[in-house]
Amino acid sequence: MGEAIDQVRLNFNPQAQLGLGLVLALVMFGIALDLRVADFKAALRTPRALAIGLVSHHLLFPAFTFVLILIIKPMSSIGLGMLLVSSCPAGHISNFFTHRAGGNAALSVSISTLSTVGAMFLTPLNVTFWGSLDPGMNALLRSFSLDPVHMLIEVSMLLGLPLVAGMFIAHRFPALARKVHNPMRNFSLLVLIGFVVGALVMNWAFFREYGQFVVVVVFVHNALALAGGYGLARAAKLSERDCRAVAFETGIQNSGLGLVLVFNFFGGLGGMAIVTAWWGIWHIVAGMTLSTWWMKHPPVAAAGARHE
Repeated sequence: MGEAIDQVRLNFNPQAQLGLGLVLALVMFGIALDLRVADFKAALRTPRALAIGLVSHHLLFPAFTFVLILIIKPMSSIGLGMLLVSSCPAGHISNFFTHRAGGNAALSVSISTLSTVGAMFLTPLNVTFWGSLDPGMNALLRSFSLDPVHMLIEVSMLLGLPLVAGMFIAHRFPALARKVHNPMRNFSLLVLIGFVVGALVMNWAFFREYGQFVVVVVFVHNALALAGGYGLARAAKLSERDCRAVAFETGIQNSGLGLVLVFNFFGGLGGMAIVTAWWGIWHIVAGMTLSTWWMKHPPVAAAGARHE
């Protein structure tokens, strides 16, 4: 099965790829309409909690993803897909889950925003660094002649330009930004989810053949991400509200960006695309489930916990 799935190229035509990139940029623009420079200043007022969230997301998650790959030994393309997902910035639906779960929503927004900025450099760095340590994944990286600088430019275009443009509009035309922010964000997120579902539907035959293993892998990977983020925050003695925020910021990924990168840099490589597309669906299910459970268990500050 390994050779077969590594040879699969999913069906996603150039127009759909361009559309996905535009929708992702629209999502980022809609999010940026609600951001101000003051938000970044506010994030710096809780440096310890913020640092733990970013370390959990950009350092801990890719590292333990690589360890998980060494343990379960998936096909190379599936392993590289796991690494790519773990290297993407936080998905901004994490802010919704954090708020719903009674977590620290302000901290969640700060982590996801700064993780997006950091991803312009850390996404290509993490993929190439960890991928190069495994012979099978390194062979795939070489076969596609992955250029980290090219990926950095691509990620910057997809995330950075819409972020700057949205914040500029919010600064110059605040009334317009407030008016269009929620409708644009909701519409763009629905369309993005539609693209992820569409990627699976268009390639359902491949998913039906190889999906059983991918479903288990993504379930374990996502569960460990949520638990790892929460566990690190608890070990650092953050408050329960902060722990919940860090959990979602570690376990909810921008899988839309991941899909764009799979098709733009890896030719729609089957294992990578299936993992990324299924993650985009599953982390919503997992986020809703966990946030619902936490809604029924309001956060109570533990002894010795610190909120910073």
